[in-house]
Amino acid sequence: MSRDARIELDWADGTYSFRLGWGDLAKLQEACDAGPLMVLDRLDSVAWRVEDISNVIRLGLIGGGMEPASALKKVRAYVEDRPPAESLLIARAVLSCGCYGAPEEALGNPEAASQGSASTASRTESSGSPPSTELAQ
Repeated sequence: MSRDARIELDWADGTYSFRLGWGDLAKLQEACDAGPLMVLDRLDSVAWRVEDISNVIRLGLIGGGMEPASALKKVRAYVEDRPPAESLLIARAVLSCGCYGAPEEALGNPEAASQGSASTASRTESSGSPPSTELAQ
């Protein structure tokens, strides 16, 4: 299963698909003059720029399948014509998924977690050896 980094969010006037793939992240980097994780760090702090928010959402909509002209129109109406903090959480969610993957995406082999011992006890827990913090006599 490939990790697509797609996320569906309720935003503006409906539910939209957002995705920031490799090429979209490169465009974001160029538009914001910072790497994706630096932009995410800015969005997580008080150092964000309005262009960080609008570019993440616009490129996320395009990556999610929306035509560029429609994405620009949506961003102008629902991001640029509104207080920027209203769109901050959406931008953070979209960029976080672009960088780290969507939270509902399965990592690796889902059956691997169920294999092996379910015990959390240490294998040396019941041995006759003294704990490593005690000196043997």
